[in-house]
Amino acid sequence: MPKAGFLAGAPTESAGAGVGPRSCSARPRITEGKVLCVVPFVALLLLQRRPVAGRALLVTGPGCPGHGLCRSNVQEQTRRQVALLNATAQDLFSLYLKCQGEPFSSETDKLCNPSGVFFPAFRVNRTSEKKEVMVAMYKLFAFLNASLGNITRDQEELNPTAKELLDRLHNTTKTTRGLISNLTCLLCKNYNIFQVDVSYGESSKGKSTFKKKQQGCQVLRKYVQVIAQAARVLLPHLSPP
Repeated sequence: MPKAGFLAGAPTESAGAGVGPRSCSARPRITEGKVLCVVPFVALLLLQRRPVAGRALLVTGPGCPGHGLCRSNVQEQTRRQVALLNATAQDLFSLYLKCQGEPFSSETDKLCNPSGVFFPAFRVNRTSEKKEVMVAMYKLFAFLNASLGNITRDQEELNPTAKELLDRLHNTTKTTRGLISNLTCLLCKNYNIFQVDVSYGESSKGKSTFKKKQQGCQVLRKYVQVIAQAARVLLPHLSPP
């Protein structure tokens, strides 16, 4: 069971999702993999061994806490974070494949078919209301944050010398956490929403090495597809007038 964690303080812009040579060598500093699914002001369920959903639905009311901590440039930070994740998603997936070895490199379409894994539905488009888009984005990136923690934990176990991959996973997770923090602020400040129903996928704990690699491959491939769609939908809503 992943340990509980909290993101504290004002929303911040996270570091980049990683650039540089693609390598599966050089031993990194190994740290305990954690899934942080509790963000400022919004209590969420942690990743479990089976798909779960938070009990709380969208809640509005006078008690939305802490939105005064939003920075003046929170909308621009959010826009840059989404653009960064979109720009680096394909490279992360390609590096992941390289580090898993065969048969994943040669049978990508078969083994990494994302239809076999749960991913939150993303039914908004450019014509959707901004509030609806922001809620959908929050659900997507809360799910992704938990999934990245799951994948990172597995790769620290299975590929402890894959420094470039682990660095990119950690940096992508860091960017995602910053994005969740900013989305939390925007939902509170603009719509007085402070609880969102969030579903998480299945944990890979206890699965075979092959299944762990495959699940990560499926999730990251779906991530490449969905983040591109998310960027197309969200960025126009965050662009300066």
